[in-house]
Amino acid sequence: MKYIFTLILFLLYVSAFSQGGNIKGRVFNPSNNQGVPFANVIIMGTDKGAVSDENGRYEIADIVPGLYNIRASYIGYKTKTIFEIQVSSARAVQLDIELIEDASDLEEVVVNSEFTRSEDTPISARRLNTNEIERYPGGNRDISRVIQSLPGVASTASFRNDIIIRGGAPNENKFFVDEIEVPVINHFATQGSSGGPVGILNVNLIQNVDVISAGFPANRMNALSSFFEFQLKEGRRDKISTQITVGASELTLSNDGPLSEKTTYNISIRRSYLQGLFRLLGLPFLPTFNDFLIKTKTKFSEKTELTFISLGAIDNFSLNFDEPNGESEEEKETRLYQLDNLPISSQWNYVTGLRLKQYRDNGFWTFVLSRNMLNNEAYKYFNNDESNPSNLLTNYISQESENKFRVENSIFGKGSGLKYGLNYEYSRYYINNFDRAALAGTGQVIDFNATSHFHSYGAFVQANKNFFNENLLITGGIRIDGSDFGETARNPINQFSPRASISYRLRPDLFWTANGGVYYQKPPYTVLGYRDTEGILTNQVNNVKYIRATHAITGLEWQIPDKNRRFTAEAFYKYYQNYPSSILNGIALANLGADFGVIGNEAVSSNAEGRAYGLELLAQQRLYQGFYGIAAITLVKSEFTNPNTQGFVPSSWDNRFIVSLTAGQRLKKDWELGARWRFLGGTPFTPFDIETSSLRSSWDLRNRGVLNFNQINAQRLTSFHQLDIRIDKKYFYNKWNLNWYIDIQNAYNFRAEQPDILVPARDETGALVISPADQNRYVLRNIANPAGTVLPTIGIIAEF
Repeated sequence: MKYIFTLILFLLYVSAFSQGGNIKGRVFNPSNNQGVPFANVIIMGTDKGAVSDENGRYEIADIVPGLYNIRASYIGYKTKTIFEIQVSSARAVQLDIELIEDASDLEEVVVNSEFTRSEDTPISARRLNTNEIERYPGGNRDISRVIQSLPGVASTASFRNDIIIRGGAPNENKFFVDEIEVPVINHFATQGSSGGPVGILNVNLIQNVDVISAGFPANRMNALSSFFEFQLKEGRRDKISTQITVGASELTLSNDGPLSEKTTYNISIRRSYLQGLFRLLGLPFLPTFNDFLIKTKTKFSEKTELTFISLGAIDNFSLNFDEPNGESEEEKETRLYQLDNLPISSQWNYVTGLRLKQYRDNGFWTFVLSRNMLNNEAYKYFNNDESNPSNLLTNYISQESENKFRVENSIFGKGSGLKYGLNYEYSRYYINNFDRAALAGTGQVIDFNATSHFHSYGAFVQANKNFFNENLLITGGIRIDGSDFGETARNPINQFSPRASISYRLRPDLFWTANGGVYYQKPPYTVLGYRDTEGILTNQVNNVKYIRATHAITGLEWQIPDKNRRFTAEAFYKYYQNYPSSILNGIALANLGADFGVIGNEAVSSNAEGRAYGLELLAQQRLYQGFYGIAAITLVKSEFTNPNTQGFVPSSWDNRFIVSLTAGQRLKKDWELGARWRFLGGTPFTPFDIETSSLRSSWDLRNRGVLNFNQINAQRLTSFHQLDIRIDKKYFYNKWNLNWYIDIQNAYNFRAEQPDILVPARDETGALVISPADQNRYVLRNIANPAGTVLPTIGIIAEF
């Protein structure tokens, strides 16, 4: 204890010698990458600032460490405010600022960058910056959890990171990192969906993320609910810098700096120690995850730049058969059920890509070439006894690989813009599947090994035009997509996708927006590559189709720029067609995806429909006098048809009512306090089919209950709410920085209702009890399965 006290005194002593920090970078026109000379760059609330030189470069020195808002302006350009730039004495802040030419007749238009209305997506777009991501209460530095503060985004009471936007399924979202598509952003990802328990992206390297939930730009494809546009930080141009983060479950090392005069790099490596922690806690499963991220950026000239990224993850999931001390009878039953049910699995994935930008006076070309791959393996033996090959219940190996090329041309005029482009994709899907459980009760066994290849292609054009001194913005676009996985899909005209948006300034600080569009998404590869017991591509024979969603949105936005504040209200409606439904179970796949495993590896038919509609309200306060906050309320209804039901029934994502309240205050001496409270209406769930589940022939192969799909989502859970709290303390030294934090999830220990677990009764020896009334059945019983506990986390971040 005395050593800790001595260390604290030493840190406080050293902090007295901290020096000022620097902000430097470049002010430039994003349409042609040319520097903006003589632009004013000021630190708001201080008397410090600078004027850019003839190349647009600037530097502000001797800044007291802290968090600042930066404003850049020049006549003929829209003034821009960038929020929450963290300044320290250990490293200079590299801040390049985009100034967009003003097409109006006014001398100057003031625009807050975080509230900027994109000409491509003037509606349903939100931005989170690096500081918001890092300090988010309950987020534990995980981007998938941070975006849950935004309107329309639902979360679950479990520990997973499923992204559920406006009543859509988790697999309806797509992710781009520096314009390169990244299919998997979570560890232990559900194949055929997008969720998982832990995010892959290291927030230390994220500059900002834009979340687009409607009005999709035509150059983005293959999503129905949202696009996520991640922008990674550039490496330092002056010297090498290192950051070490020690959290509750992992150790992260980040490093960045110059490779040459024209090239910078960023690298991140993360290693978890969850396996040891879970073993100490006596949990029956032992996960381990690792990931890496690399980015380089080479500026050959002012007109040509090349970005390279590579990221990937390796995940392993094993079982723990140790018996914990002091275990209750119910805890033992739950542990044995999990050991019988959970497979041993491993998963790895990677993405590697290049983006080349070639600028000219009135626009630029963008070329993107990338490859990504997912390898997913899992197996399970009866009673976990691997000594006898006949005990094998399932053995699943699957690979998805994609090779993608995209070219886009962006042309800018005064108050107008035009984009067009093409894309091509060659993909491979491999599966080696042995499964005695999927068709339990029929006597059939799935056993096949096959490889499928797909060619997909698309084209788009999009234009925008401002009218009446930029008071009216009209954006329109079309895209077509095709693929060779089905007769209908081969013809791109069948996937004709128009979209249009309008934004009108009713007053200087009040906007009305509206959008309508049709969007398409390919079914997952598990559906496209599924083969029956005879090796036939069943779903392709069934002419599986692109899933279609039609969007209609309208809303108002009120901005208060001098207070860094805004309020928005949006009404939305989505209508789904051609959604795949399970032929065996008679349920739309839109209801699946919030659990581990594989979604869609079965025969389907493109015959389900769905709808999701509601209202979103947002009040947002960017950093102002040390305070920030965001309040989001969503009313949503999500319904789908299923072959087993009549008409529309509530989907698995039908929360009805979602509230998220987040606020924080920066205190003296670099302390910061933040809190987040969320409330979600209970989601529907499907009850068990007790008659089928209790059959020994079924349970011995499945090791879990069978759902009664004739009563899809016929029951509903109670509402869920949770409070998360975070405390941060920062120390700024001459050569390094230190930040420690305490993050407490579920501070008042709310226990959320979850569907009960159906388990077999056991005798004193642990053997399953056979029903005395029917020797073909086990005796089953329900065990309550509440979720939630107080989860404190302590983290330390050192940067030097």
